[in-house]
Amino acid sequence: MTSSRFAPARSLLAALVAGLFALPLAACDKSAPQKDTSTSPQEPVGPLADRHAPPPGAGESWNAAKIEWFTYDGGLEEAKATKKPICLVFFTTWCPHCKNYSRVFEDPKVTERAKDFVMVRVDADQESDLAKRFSKDGGYIPRTFFLSSDGTPDFEIHAARPQYAYFYDERNPGSILAGMEEAARKLRN
Repeated sequence: MTSSRFAPARSLLAALVAGLFALPLAACDKSAPQKDTSTSPQEPVGPLADRHAPPPGAGESWNAAKIEWFTYDGGLEEAKATKKPICLVFFTTWCPHCKNYSRVFEDPKVTERAKDFVMVRVDADQESDLAKRFSKDGGYIPRTFFLSSDGTPDFEIHAARPQYAYFYDERNPGSILAGMEEAARKLRN
């Protein structure tokens, strides 16, 4: 009789353990935001505020010292002027996978390859309408897309995974590098 009394607790424990093992394999689900309450650096003012992405938040890197990040509109403008393809990253400040992914851009090979792209970083919470337009297979984050210099997305360029196709490996730079290589080959002007 005593063992049946603990059955619900054992089921709950099993579900929790299974969820912990699945966490590193899944992107953050946009439907359950957990706002970052830490303070973030001030956003740029003046003309830069319109074209350049705000500085990274607490715990994020994005290698902002070596990679020039644009807002979506600023990136479209820059891509049209330079004829470079766009690498578009959707993230949020509360997502732990996004924070991990931001560090992939510290890799020297990624930093070098980023010079061939107009790099665009968009907070999916701040620009939810835009994020919805790029929810081809769900609203998870982080999501990375490649666009031609005229702003046309190429949805055929994605990570090598059956689910969460636009979720590149958050710890392995080789994943985003493969996407960048394919995009550079396909979207060259």
